[in-house]
Amino acid sequence: MQQTETIEKVAGIGAVSLWAALHGWLGWLAILYAVCMMLDCVTGTALAIKNKVWSSRKARQGLWHKGGCLIMICVGVLLDVMIGLLVDHVPGLELPFSYDMLITPVLLTWYITAELGSILENATAMGAPVPAALKNILEIVHKAAEEDGISQKK
Repeated sequence: MQQTETIEKVAGIGAVSLWAALHGWLGWLAILYAVCMMLDCVTGTALAIKNKVWSSRKARQGLWHKGGCLIMICVGVLLDVMIGLLVDHVPGLELPFSYDMLITPVLLTWYITAELGSILENATAMGAPVPAALKNILEIVHKAAEEDGISQKK
């Protein structure tokens, strides 16, 4: 039984690594975002349990929020594909640079930054010591996320 679980784990890690390798740095950004989302879910749940305020309603709201973020990334991919097709196939439409992907990596970076801010916020609330520099980054990220409407608070 344990050998089967080990094989499944190795196969899963191999599949994720292969997918990322085939998609280059953008694939690694996507994996980083997925890891950050999972870590935010875990730290948010742990904090709620610690504070005895866990609620399935709030957990669902958080998951819906993350689902909406995933949809926005899909929209970014579709926009990148559309722009690439237009640039490649519309006569007279030229850019002074080669267009591959622009919107998707910007969105992924934006969401990763927001997730990292939320993770830092959760860790701080759980009592983890956080260096002053990270606290300053957390405040900047939190304010920027609130201003842009992507606050990770659930």
